Amino acid sequence: MTLRQVRLGSGPVVGAQGLGCMGMSEFYGPTDQDEARRTLEHALARGVTLFDTADAYGMGANEEFLSPFVRANREQVVIATKFGIVRKADDPHYRGFRGDAAYVRSAAEASLRRLGVDEIDLYYMHRLDPSVPIEETVGAMAELVAEGKVRHLGLSEVTGDELRAAHAVHPISAVQSEWSVFNRDVENTAVPAAAELGVALVPYSPLGRGFLTGAFTAAEKLSEGDFRRNFPQYSGENAAHNAELLQPLREVAQRHDATPAQVALAWLHAREGLTVVPIPGTRRRARLDENLAATDLALTPADLAVLEPIAAQVAGTRYADMSFTAAGRE
Repeated sequence: MTLRQVRLGSGPVVGAQGLGCMGMSEFYGPTDQDEARRTLEHALARGVTLFDTADAYGMGANEEFLSPFVRANREQVVIATKFGIVRKADDPHYRGFRGDAAYVRSAAEASLRRLGVDEIDLYYMHRLDPSVPIEETVGAMAELVAEGKVRHLGLSEVTGDELRAAHAVHPISAVQSEWSVFNRDVENTAVPAAAELGVALVPYSPLGRGFLTGAFTAAEKLSEGDFRRNFPQYSGENAAHNAELLQPLREVAQRHDATPAQVALAWLHAREGLTVVPIPGTRRRARLDENLAATDLALTPADLAVLEPIAAQVAGTRYADMSFTAAGRE
C-alpha cells in the first residue's frame, strides 16, 4: 500500500495518516519498548511520515525515545512536538500552562536537545495560556521560524477566533484538536475557520482513546495507572450509555468487512472542505496496519448518515475540566 500524500496547510507534505507517539512513554500502562521501536520503523516503511509528540509526554521522555529514530530517518520524518503544558515531577497530576515569549524559546531549545535535531518540523502550542495573548505566543514561535529552529507552526485546542488571530501574526499550518465520530465540538468554530484559512486539521484521539474500537467498555476495568480512568465519557453510567452508541459503527464495519476502528478513521478521512490527517496512537505494528487500512475505506452516504447522530447522544464531557479546551472558551 502506498499512503497518499497531503499538505498540511502551507506546511509540510505528509502521509495522509500520522502516528501519535504519546502512549509509547506514558498514560496507557506498560509499554514494550522494542515493539514500539519496531512500530515506528514499520510506520515509516508503510508511508507514515508525520510523527507526533510533545514535551509533556513523559516530561520529555517521549521526545528522547523518538530521538534515535528521528535522527536516523531525518530526511523522511516530519517530527511534530508541542509546548505549553507545564508539569511537575513531584506532582503527576499537576497541569499548568505557559505561553509567554521567554518560555516558548526555552521550551523549544529543550525539545531540540531531547530530539537531537537542529530544527522542529511542526511546532504546536499545546494549550493556550489564558494569561498571555495568543499574538504574543505566536510571535515568539514566529521568531523561532526566522531563526531556523522551527519550520512550521501549529496550534492545539483553539477556537476559530483564536486561530484567526494567530494566523494574522504568522501562517498556521495545522490545528490539532480532538475530533471523532464521538466528539465533534471542534466543528463549532475551529473547522470552519481552518477551512477558510487553508489550515489543516490533525485530529488527536480519533478512536476515542480506544473506546471506539471496543478495546475497553469502562474505565474502571483499566489498570490503576491508566489515565483514561479520569475521563467522564468512559466512566460509570456514561460508559454504559456510550458503549451502546458503538452499534452503528459495528454495523457499518460489518457491511465493509472492516473493523470499528477503520470506520471511525474513514469517517474523518471523509470530512470535506479541508485537509484532515488523523494521528491515531498505537504501540503495535498489527494495530498500525489495521489503522492504515482505513485510508482505503470509502464510506457511502448511507454509512455517513448512520454515523451522523452519534456525537449528539454521547454522555459526559471529553475532560473532567473543559476550561483548558477550545470548547471551554466558546
